[in-house]
Amino acid sequence: MSNNYSSVHSSGIEVFALPTGSYSARAAFAFRGGSFFDRRQFAATAVLVRHPSGDLLIDAGFGRDFERHLEILPAFRRSAHTVGAPVVDQLIDAGYDPGRLTAILLTHSHWDHVSGIADLDVPVLITREEIAYAGRAAGDRVFSEVSRDRRLVTYAFDEGPFEGFSASYDHYGDGSLVVVPAVGHTSGSVIVFVRTSAGERFAFIGDLAWQLEAVERTVDRPWLMRRLADSDPARIREDLQRISGLADRYHVIPAHDARAFQSVPALSGEALR
Repeated sequence: MSNNYSSVHSSGIEVFALPTGSYSARAAFAFRGGSFFDRRQFAATAVLVRHPSGDLLIDAGFGRDFERHLEILPAFRRSAHTVGAPVVDQLIDAGYDPGRLTAILLTHSHWDHVSGIADLDVPVLITREEIAYAGRAAGDRVFSEVSRDRRLVTYAFDEGPFEGFSASYDHYGDGSLVVVPAVGHTSGSVIVFVRTSAGERFAFIGDLAWQLEAVERTVDRPWLMRRLADSDPARIREDLQRISGLADRYHVIPAHDARAFQSVPALSGEALR
């Protein structure tokens, strides 16, 4: 597979952001060197990818059953949240038929990425490693609940190196959406690279980093958060190095940094026409 996307379709590939809410956290907990006095709003945003071969979502954000999903979590994880419209309602309001979705592609299985699965009766694309991780995650049972009646479709990284990563999965077979393993946060986490018909390049990095400063400074999470949140901190550092080296060619989008999503067009009926 070529890194220059030479086979990307000439038209019809677009991405749109669907912000579903946020929660508050201090920068000191998000990246090494962050200030305790700098309070950030951590985004919970899904991304719609439109493609001639079928549309999909990258992650699903907060869903209609957000409050119940929040109650499933341990008390220490129930931070103050601001809730917006769930993905399914945003799609309908924009005049988009949710039945056109072919899948939800997860960066990983944590609750704030999967709550909206419950509202959309479509298959979920996920690695076998992440299914196993979710099955062991006693402190986050939301994925098990929302995926109970959904078809889980697994895929393998059976294609060659891509952008410095050793293996890849080309979802459409044209280089427009390429997934690579990034197993530092959870044992089945991924990064999703997308190129639009307009030539815009995006790297949706999930929770490899929580804020842009981690990418810009190539710094990982503070010690305590590494211990609490990451499966393989050494792998986080390796993949951050790779992603930081791509920041001059890609819009790098940490899943929880609302500033990064400013480079992704907002979904609207006008945009879909």
